[in-house]
Amino acid sequence: MESASELVEFPLLLTPIESNYRACTIPYRFPSDNPRKPTPTEISWIDLFLNSIPSFKKRAESDTSVPDAATKAEKFAQRYANILEDFKKDPESHGGPPDCILLCRLRELVLRELGFSDIFKKVKDEENAKAISLFENVVRLNDAIEDEGKRLENLVRGIFAGNIFDLGSAQLAEVFSKDGMSFLASCQNLVPRPWVIDDLDIFKLKWSKNPWKKVIIFVDNSGADIILGIMPFARELLRRGSQVVLAANDLPSINDVTCSELVEIISKLKDEEGQLVGVSTSNLLFANSGNDLPIIDLTRVSQELAYLASDADLVILEGMGRGIETNLYAQFRCDSLKIGMVKHPEVAQFLGGRLYDCVFKYNEVSC
Repeated sequence: MESASELVEFPLLLTPIESNYRACTIPYRFPSDNPRKPTPTEISWIDLFLNSIPSFKKRAESDTSVPDAATKAEKFAQRYANILEDFKKDPESHGGPPDCILLCRLRELVLRELGFSDIFKKVKDEENAKAISLFENVVRLNDAIEDEGKRLENLVRGIFAGNIFDLGSAQLAEVFSKDGMSFLASCQNLVPRPWVIDDLDIFKLKWSKNPWKKVIIFVDNSGADIILGIMPFARELLRRGSQVVLAANDLPSINDVTCSELVEIISKLKDEEGQLVGVSTSNLLFANSGNDLPIIDLTRVSQELAYLASDADLVILEGMGRGIETNLYAQFRCDSLKIGMVKHPEVAQFLGGRLYDCVFKYNEVSC
């Protein structure tokens, strides 16, 4: 690998990283567990990934960019299922023991080996087009809320509502295939506060002081998530004088937005003056995170992102993959916010919350 593309540690992680940082939130096993025998947690997560195979296979079958897609989709389903069953027999096979990063990595490897680079492209394009048409209306509804605290809460609810568009969750993929998702209805139907982790009131207090000069946002899904959830929130930060860096995946994974897709989306959201419904985008930057999975290990980010992040004073990790299943307990040398919806029963059980509960975890670092 050329040095220009080597991945580096995210510069705002609390040091020493070796003793302070572990990417995966939920421990699948402990040192006392038998290395040759799968733990109950490993089995439940392996089953979760097994249950997701049919929806991935269905998407792969309909990928018109891949010759003989149906046959290759069947091969994907068989190969990945075999790998997962191998873990049940021997947790140390395939580079194990497994954690959420390895299980996602192996799924992507099998897909890519068979020529599938972006099996969710069609649905991403469709959902982006729908959400772009709604963007101005959602922003104007937010702008009409005069009370600053209530407007912030509405923006946060928008992030949760948008984050429902997640085709990595087998249950949500099933719901979505039937009737799609209504963004505004989702905003109204969130589980009531207090959420399973709910630091919104503390965040509101800090927000009112307008403290952050530069904000890094690790974004998640295409469609309503990025366009109707994150972008109105980022626009509000820009309006309040913050510089905002949106960090998105290098390569496609599930329906997560990539950096190149994000640049294209923002160009469509801008008006003829190059603004986001009246707000300048001169302080809006994009960064390729260097990531190619729906979760992220912050010891492996692009040099571009590391450079842009070095002087940030707020890091936001959005979505279940980046902010809950990984990095929920990550500590930073600046303020941090982990925000996402709980979309797997296993995660809800670990957190002691409900399915579709919300996580809003804010950590303030005193200078």
